[in-house]
Amino acid sequence: MTTRNENPNFDPILLAVLSRRLEAIIREMSNTVMRASRSAVITNARDMSCGILTYDHRLICVEEAMPIHVSALDLTTRPITELFDDVKEGDAFFNNSPYLGVTHHADMTLCVPVFVENEPLFWVLARSHHADVGAPEPTTYLPYAATLYQEGVHFPCVRIQENFRDKDDIVRIGLHKIRSPHVWYGDYRAQVGACRIGERRLNELVTRYGIATIREFIEAWIRYGERRATAAIRELPAGTWHHTTTHDPIPGVADAGIPITAQVSVDPDAGRISVDLRDNPDCVPGGVNLSEACARGSCLIGVFNNLDSTIPHNAGSADRIEILLRDGCVVGRPTFPVGTSVATTNVNDRLINAVQCCFAQMGEPYGLAEGGGDFSSGMGVVSGIDDRDGAAIPYVNQFCVGLSGGPGTHGHDGWLTYEAPNGGGVLVLDSIEIDEAQYPILMESRRVATDSMGAGRWNGAPATEGAYRSLSGDCAVFYCSDGDTNPAQGVFGGYAGAPSGNWRRTANGASEPLPSFHEARLSSNEAMAYRSAAGGGYGEPEARDPESVAEDVNRKWLSVERARSVYKVALLKTANGIDFTVDDVETRRLRDR
Repeated sequence: MTTRNENPNFDPILLAVLSRRLEAIIREMSNTVMRASRSAVITNARDMSCGILTYDHRLICVEEAMPIHVSALDLTTRPITELFDDVKEGDAFFNNSPYLGVTHHADMTLCVPVFVENEPLFWVLARSHHADVGAPEPTTYLPYAATLYQEGVHFPCVRIQENFRDKDDIVRIGLHKIRSPHVWYGDYRAQVGACRIGERRLNELVTRYGIATIREFIEAWIRYGERRATAAIRELPAGTWHHTTTHDPIPGVADAGIPITAQVSVDPDAGRISVDLRDNPDCVPGGVNLSEACARGSCLIGVFNNLDSTIPHNAGSADRIEILLRDGCVVGRPTFPVGTSVATTNVNDRLINAVQCCFAQMGEPYGLAEGGGDFSSGMGVVSGIDDRDGAAIPYVNQFCVGLSGGPGTHGHDGWLTYEAPNGGGVLVLDSIEIDEAQYPILMESRRVATDSMGAGRWNGAPATEGAYRSLSGDCAVFYCSDGDTNPAQGVFGGYAGAPSGNWRRTANGASEPLPSFHEARLSSNEAMAYRSAAGGGYGEPEARDPESVAEDVNRKWLSVERARSVYKVALLKTANGIDFTVDDVETRRLRDR
């Protein structure tokens, strides 16, 4: 099987060189967004992504991007050529509509066509999670918003630049609708800078190598991704597997929770995988429904998590994965205008877990456990008034100070700063010092929660716990904590990770439990306390290397008591009176019972 204009003899060294050049272009674009943006959720936590597609909407390259941002990028550019018949050089299109190919409304995306020799050849994209979108409440996550009309400003694939200049009427919509307009506009201009840099670098690349060579490279690179994915799938066992996981109850939206089932079928002979999501509940009257981009992207993430990590994530490799969706489904194509503001997290994370856990049913060494989901108040959207400099300045920002733990997998413990399945470790844990410098918030504590990890031969990563409070009057904290009721499950005898949780610490020091989905209004003498969700374990805990258990105890992730009761590892104090070492004799006795 060949793709159009494919040269089967394309120089493999040049293939590697040009693919790395594209990665370098995306890195430069990403660095531009991070350095030039004004929102801490972008500059500090890195909640942004960039990508390059062909003009006919085939994904070529993404690099160090948020998985959920880029797994279905083609859906974002297709509406442009469907809605506009006059795309030209100097244009830029702005889109945050979940009904026109975007993940959710906060992921505002800039798309720029790249013309070479007066012919469109590429799209460059910059997708950033903006801190505020002008919703009725100062948050971008609205689980109780039944329709998009309650979710803030929408730019349904609009031309925001023409002839390399802003269209002031479009920009004015954002400036008048969003609470911190100078922040929003700065974040938007950072995306413009990134895309124009990508445009310039791609033109330089074509000038150096010639348009014919670049066209041949694109086809060879996509075909290479297809060959690599096909070969990896042919190494898997044939069969069909199911996995069901359940999102926590959301009062008034989904009182019993939302069960999410994935069916994964592997055909090694054909080198294809199908993921069927059609047997799932209808859309719910809240903001947790997935956009089509998130439904597709989650399936691709779950599959790619189980394939060779060196396989290129491009149109060729994605083509080996068939995704079956249903209209009007909570994990399908949403029915306009149901709410999707929480589409990138919660139910989305459950879907990724369901897909990747199907592979665990193949038996070891396949699959992963469930990863901890989003998001406790450690990732809450915090707003208030900053009066530290004498002026009353409104602020809105999502803090990423308490990320959830990653799943155990064969041969590896879970990643501590995993964040959630949708990010897969790409989102960066906030620097406390930078957050405190930018906003009137004191981070009182942050630490690994002892004994929270999903125990296993390979542990799920532990939870993070901490507390923060306002230094400038009252503040509001919005969060959507999934994992309080149904924590991340283990596989092959691995334990579930600890559940997430949220508490208000009152002025007298009392700890008051808070609901999983909540808008907390805190006075200046109150604090928000949180625990993120831990990852599930992989394999029986008693099979874990005793030396690894001792290491977990020595770094305070695990107690001596739990090491003995769960892992059947006995420990002795070392000569320094602080650290522990394995008591080999007692450990053998415990494990031989």
